[in-house]
This record gives sequence, C-alpha cells and structure tokens, in this order.
Amino acid sequence: MTLPRQRGLTEQAADAAIDTACRLLRLPSIRNEFNEIADRAIKDQMTYRGFLAELLMTECDDRARRRSERRIKAAGFPREKSLRAFDFDANPNIDAATVHTLASCEWIKKSQPLCLIGDSGTGKSHMLIALGTEAAMKGYRVRYTLATKLVNELVEAADEKQLNKTIARYGRVDLLCIDELGYMELDRRGAELLFQVLTEREEKNSVAIASNESFGGWTKTFTDPRLCAAIVDRLTFNGTIIETGTDSYRLASTRARAEEPAAAS
Repeated sequence: MTLPRQRGLTEQAADAAIDTACRLLRLPSIRNEFNEIADRAIKDQMTYRGFLAELLMTECDDRARRRSERRIKAAGFPREKSLRAFDFDANPNIDAATVHTLASCEWIKKSQPLCLIGDSGTGKSHMLIALGTEAAMKGYRVRYTLATKLVNELVEAADEKQLNKTIARYGRVDLLCIDELGYMELDRRGAELLFQVLTEREEKNSVAIASNESFGGWTKTFTDPRLCAAIVDRLTFNGTIIETGTDSYRLASTRARAEEPAAAS
C-alpha cells in the first residue's frame, strides 16, 4: 500500500495519515501518543530532530516494556513479588547489599547457581520470585517451577518418551527457579530425573533454588547419599548461598497486627 503524498495537509488529514502510517509500520506507541508528544514539542520548542528522537524513544521504551512483560508472564511466577516490597529490616539474616548485587544479574551472566535456605516465612520464595523477575526485566529467559511439579513433569515425559525434549526445554532458559525443594521426599527415579536437568544446566545456565532444609537435611529428600551429594555439588559450585534463618517474619507480622488493637485499648 502506498500512502498519498502531498504538501499542505490540513491538521485533520495529517493526523489521519500519521495514524495510517503507524498502523502499517506497526508503531502503536507513536500512534497512541503522537498528539501529546506533538503538543509538548510545540510548547518546549523542540527542533525537528528532537521531536523525531522523542517519538522514536517512546516507541523503543514501550517495546522494551512489553518484552519484559512477556518474559515475566512466560516465567510462570505464581504471584508478583519485587525487591522493593521486601522488608529487609524484618529479617536481618538477609543482607540487602548482597541481594541488590544479585539483582544486577551478573551471576546469571556467569551461569552461577543461587541457593536460598531457611524455614517457612523467612522470605525465600519472595527473594526467588523477585530476583527471577529482575532477570526477566533485564532480558533473560526465566522459568519458575515447584520442585515436585518439575519432577512429576519429568516422570510423565519419561513415560511418554519425551524426556530428552523436556530436559532440553528446561536446559535452554537462562535462569531456572526451583521453589520448595526439600518439602517432600523424592523417590530414586524422580531424584535421578531432577539430577539430569541440573547436569544439563551445569556451568551453562543458572539455577536458583529455595529450600526449607539445610544441605545436611537433604538426605530426607534425596535418599541416595551419593546422588544427594552430587545434587548439592551441582547447586553450590561457584554459587551464592543465602540463609534466611528460622524465624518467620510473616508469623511475627501477623502477631504484631493481632496485638495492635489490644495495645490501643
């Protein structure tokens, strides 16, 4: 399709031509915000080059935002969690500086692992999701899953002779977040399949896990001691370990709220 070209377009005709061109060129942000940017350009006396740069940057920024949203959605996080919303004062076991360094995602660039170890309510899952979200926003492909869900998927894939394809799919993402590792005992087959995923990713792509058990207690999840040791090795080599402690700040927060009316009376 060729748009008619002529000089001296009326404002209405110019707006219609811009709308049509933006649709053809797939520039939705410029189409939606052109009038506002044009009015601001007149008010601020922008040069033609400055006005063009403002239009193009608007489109670029919006495309980057949409890509981030798609990556976050594709990660499969069960809920929204951010570092900004985490109360570091409520859990002094977690060093804010360490976490913010992790948010730079340099460890993902280096294909290093991350382990978050601590009791329920100490912020493990919040950290896992928040750091995974930071990675997705920075352009990394991220996948979140529960440990039991991952193992069940691997078992089903093995039964359907789709195991290699499934392991390869989990191997491709830049960051694999495995939550609730250690909550349930895995049989030998499930543990071996999980080990295959970790081996596929070793020193190639990062794994981040959250567990309510210290490494010494992982023999309750992985009953074969040698396999357990190999899995711990895969998840800790050149990695970062954050111990979130044993005191549930969620429980402490709930108790504090419950005591507020009593204190007020």
